Amino acid sequence: MAELSGIKRAAILMIALGSETSSKIMKQLPESMIQQVSYEIANTDYVSPEERDEVMNEFVNTAQARQYVLDGGIEYARNLLNQALGPQKAKEVIDVLNQIQLRERPFDIARKADEKQLLNLLLEEQPQTIALIMCYLQPDKAASVLAELPTELQAEVAERIGSISSTSPWVIKAIEQVMKSKFTSFDESETEKVGGVNTLVNILNSASRSTEKNIIDDLEKRQPELGAEVKANLFTFDDIITLEGRDVQKVLRDVPNDVLELALKGSAEDIREFIFKNLSTRAADNIREDLEYMGPVRLSSVEEAQQKVVAVIRRLDDAGEIYIGRGDQDAVVK
Repeated sequence: MAELSGIKRAAILMIALGSETSSKIMKQLPESMIQQVSYEIANTDYVSPEERDEVMNEFVNTAQARQYVLDGGIEYARNLLNQALGPQKAKEVIDVLNQIQLRERPFDIARKADEKQLLNLLLEEQPQTIALIMCYLQPDKAASVLAELPTELQAEVAERIGSISSTSPWVIKAIEQVMKSKFTSFDESETEKVGGVNTLVNILNSASRSTEKNIIDDLEKRQPELGAEVKANLFTFDDIITLEGRDVQKVLRDVPNDVLELALKGSAEDIREFIFKNLSTRAADNIREDLEYMGPVRLSSVEEAQQKVVAVIRRLDDAGEIYIGRGDQDAVVK
């Protein structure tokens, strides 16, 4: 199957799905692709059961992965696929999905552009335009570009990224035409929801701590509610497993048992075991027992408890009592 082209795979999928379903799908494809797939179907005399099954499985896995990404992001999708398919197969599916998404998303030329060239281009644009384009960049590239912007422009762009909820197809297309005149040609876009707090958080998670602090400080002055929401989402409860053991122990000393138990109620087994490993044997056993007999609880209550734990982590990190590794932040000197 590795030697089959994308068009050949598409043709096998159309054949496997049957004429009624395939005709509906074909109507959604670009004219050029319809011609290529149709030609391939016409020249396919036989599809082996192995080829059919593998193409169908790839289609199902990719569709599921795409939904997982929409539900909870790329890491959420990767974790679920690892459990369902194993690491190697999960990586293959994610790679295929990434290729599809990169072809579909607007500003493909910006994602492929050299960072310095892109920075020089963006410096000529208005903050709102810069923010929109950065919503479509890879988080690490967006973080690098953001860090190189003038300080005042950094904060303004970050504010606009966090405030964007959706953008009209007309605006995206107009900006793409400007980009097209400055770069090489690129694929036409499809409208989709962009920006918002999650996008800004993903960018800041890849930025240095100094860049993050500068932007958060300005956001809290400009838009206190947005600044607080971004700050709260920069480190999630699940990220606690990235902390050093001694730092986790400092955090747990400041978290009441009832809050910790509620937070662990909705957590994965690996996170629970990580927490228990950093508690005394007696404390861990007591919490395990309480969790076993704890009845159903509201998801909102669990999330609130997890946010309280995150608040403790952020407070200790701000005070320099624990260390949260981030972006290109300097390593700790012991």
